[in-house]
Amino acid sequence: MITGSSRGIGAATAKLAARRGYAVCVNYVQNAERAEQVVAEIRAGGGRAIAVPADTANEDEVVQLFERVDHALGPLTALVNNAGILGRPGRLDGGDAAAIRRILDVNVVGTMLCSREAVKRISTKHGGAGGSIVNVSSIAATLGGANQWLAYAASKGAVNSFTVGLAKEVAAEGIRVNAISPGLIATEIRADAGLGDSVDQVIIPQVPMGRIGTPEECAEAILWLMSTAAAYVIGAILPVTGGR
Repeated sequence: MITGSSRGIGAATAKLAARRGYAVCVNYVQNAERAEQVVAEIRAGGGRAIAVPADTANEDEVVQLFERVDHALGPLTALVNNAGILGRPGRLDGGDAAAIRRILDVNVVGTMLCSREAVKRISTKHGGAGGSIVNVSSIAATLGGANQWLAYAASKGAVNSFTVGLAKEVAAEGIRVNAISPGLIATEIRADAGLGDSVDQVIIPQVPMGRIGTPEECAEAILWLMSTAAAYVIGAILPVTGGR
């Protein structure tokens, strides 16, 4: 199960997971066409995939999402909490409560709700066979997002704390919980938020590798955390930042 996987890091992760042998649920909120394109590409390569709409901030939709996967793909083995929104850039004193709540609902509450449903299925305490949860955080959690992305950064700080706490809570139940923390990555969410070349020209010089990262590089980190190669890794927040 990969939330928010019709594009960007989520889509790249869905495709790579399918190539590694996973049956994949491509979750989306609005863009059914893009989600079906990801599914079609996976199936063309011989993989199994379905596209399922659900707003991960809506508890009823989350429950229905996981039930759909139960029936269509079989027992859940891994969850990638990728769904997230930036919101509009600006200072805190220019924002409003509704916008802040929406960011927290999607980025934090959605991650927790999906993780709850995954634990119910994966945990040996609940009769599961164990598995992995990987959360997609952000370098903004440590940089703070001042003057632009304060609420987003705060939400990702919460994701980091949740990752560490849940990892300890379910480690003895066969579940490994970790996160990646991407830096500047070439995804459409940046364009949606009004970011462009002018912003890149400011940030790229701050990246020791001197370039923007790719969704595929984030996907590789996620799949590594899900793999047996990371069998003794829990509660990790893995930077995918080019050294920033």
